[in-house]
Amino acid sequence: MRFIPVSVKIFQPKRTSAVSIEQKRKFQREVLLLSKFKHENIVQFIGACIDPKLMIITELMEGNTLQKFMLSTRPKPLDLKLSISFALDIARGMEFLNANGIIHRDLKPSNMLLTGDQKRVKLADFGLAREETKGFMTYEAGTYRWMAPELFSYDPLQIGEKKHYDHKVDVYSFAIVFWELLTNKTPFKGKNNIFVAYAASKNQRPSVENLPEGVVSILQSCWAEDPDARPEFKEITVSLTNLLRSLSSDTDATSSNSKTNVATEDSTSSLVQERVVCDCPGLKMTKTKKLKKKTNKVMNMIVPFLRIFKSCMSK
Repeated sequence: MRFIPVSVKIFQPKRTSAVSIEQKRKFQREVLLLSKFKHENIVQFIGACIDPKLMIITELMEGNTLQKFMLSTRPKPLDLKLSISFALDIARGMEFLNANGIIHRDLKPSNMLLTGDQKRVKLADFGLAREETKGFMTYEAGTYRWMAPELFSYDPLQIGEKKHYDHKVDVYSFAIVFWELLTNKTPFKGKNNIFVAYAASKNQRPSVENLPEGVVSILQSCWAEDPDARPEFKEITVSLTNLLRSLSSDTDATSSNSKTNVATEDSTSSLVQERVVCDCPGLKMTKTKKLKKKTNKVMNMIVPFLRIFKSCMSK
């Protein structure tokens, strides 16, 4: 029998009988949605259980959450290409969801999981996800730091009261997550929920100082105050793909130049070595001359002796 490691999400409290009606509805909605999804950037649904506890079973993502991955590398920023690659994975997953009429409503790093090699991202936790309707939906759904301004209530609303908004709330949340990936910082760090809500409603956004121009334009369009001015995820996917391709081309060009420089240095080294080799014959010639002089001196001594020896032999 072959065992497959899985991840289990357990709904509290411990006993199913003690779970509230709202929690049961949330569980049913998440199971129903997950069972419909099949995409490389969405965590794979395996099954669900209602006894003894409410549980959702999905594939095991050994790379842990994106949030924990970023925390482990702070304060050092992530590699730019890796940041854009992660953002592209998120955008592709969201493009699939929006195309199927689903709003996630709680995009944030803690709801995104990494593969074991920590190179790819998959969307997870669809507890607040729902099918998009043209009518009104529950307001203030999500987490404040990543929540679109149209989800905030400017006027007092009754509990459960609804507002009109659409899938563009996910585009805003994506922009905040993308900013985190680029800076490896917490948005509106140190500020409470009331301040974050007020800042977002007044069109205040995290600083884009020192970020590449290409990503700044994407961020600013995605977190635009007017939801209609925000791009669709299919447009974001195209922009990020082109940006990543451009960075890869630049890297290849730099690598090619480095190889050329190395080749030039090697040629220079060869020339130096050649000069050394060329200088060696000079040294050999000097030694040869010295040897020749020594040989001549010896011969000058031997020749007279040979003449005397020859003369003796003739007598």
